[in-house]
Amino acid sequence: MSDATTDPKARLSHDQILEAGLDDWRKVLDRLKARFRTGDFATGVALVDRIGAAADEADHHPDVSLTYPEVIVTLSSHDVGGITSRDVELARRISGFAAELGAAADTSGLTDLEPALDTAAGERLGGFYAALLGAEAGPGGIVDASGQVPGVWFQSPDEGGGAALPPQDPEQRWHLDVWVPHDEGERRLEAVLAAGGRLVSDAEAPSYWVVEDADGNRSCICTPLDRG
Repeated sequence: MSDATTDPKARLSHDQILEAGLDDWRKVLDRLKARFRTGDFATGVALVDRIGAAADEADHHPDVSLTYPEVIVTLSSHDVGGITSRDVELARRISGFAAELGAAADTSGLTDLEPALDTAAGERLGGFYAALLGAEAGPGGIVDASGQVPGVWFQSPDEGGGAALPPQDPEQRWHLDVWVPHDEGERRLEAVLAAGGRLVSDAEAPSYWVVEDADGNRSCICTPLDRG
């Protein structure tokens, strides 16, 4: 049997990713994500140049966002739909480049967003939302390969999981699934509550918490914990 920590085609569990000791990186959704504070554009360009060369050498290419003060890098193995040893190896190299350039890693606030539509008619509605967003309809939702818009997924009203939630009037159809790292969920929940939000349910914590704003609009704070 192959070892997932070395097999480039085997998906790594969240525990295996933590054991890899990638202090600069966090699993968010099915991706590794890091933010490097460059402080200026020239340092960011230099870091991106090094990332590009290493990615070509490894034939494994991350998504990179370059702005004036920072570089955000996202790694995943699309062929297996998750994180593999290829991502871990490249993540280590990228952290080394950042350290050499004096770009400090900052894991606070790392986030991915999934809008979700509560509907049992996802297959029928998929074409509309794909056309609206300039994306493609796939199993269970909408995917934009260019990364310009977040993925949208369809959740049947009876597939919410966890304890039954209090009813709403009027009933909400859209909600936000906000994905954060394993060590960010409780901090994000505290920030939401301090900002006037309300905890609707923690029955599935630390996998996710259901929260709502002052008008009753609900969202979920999601982490990779306790997801098998």
